[in-house]
Amino acid sequence: MLRDSRFWYVILIGLVGLLRLAELVLSARNARRLRALGGVESGAGHYPVMVGVHAAFLAAAPLEVILLDRPFHPMLGFPMLALFALTLALRLCVIATMGERWCTRVIVLPGAPLVATGPFRILRHPNYLAVAVEMP
Repeated sequence: MLRDSRFWYVILIGLVGLLRLAELVLSARNARRLRALGGVESGAGHYPVMVGVHAAFLAAAPLEVILLDRPFHPMLGFPMLALFALTLALRLCVIATMGERWCTRVIVLPGAPLVATGPFRILRHPNYLAVAVEMP
């Protein structure tokens, strides 16, 4: 079993799921704080759909590998693992850069300056890039 790449893939997706749950806990705490400070949320209506899409993706990825008996292709798998590591690093950098202003919802503090440090120096919405690369 330890030599089966599907086992390791399921472990990887499970770890990603745990990380996403930790992010949701942090996000909820930050969202409460932002709202208490007068933060205004945009896009609240589509937030449940986005959560559902993310959860479905995390469930479907290992199911595809297991049910369809997908083999590991090193020429594809290792570059994708490296790309995943880069997107994870970008996500963590975004979370660290935004600090208490980071959450999975779009909540803006009126009058607060835009975050312009870290990856935001280069890209206005770096977390969106990370999510877009991770998901397909």
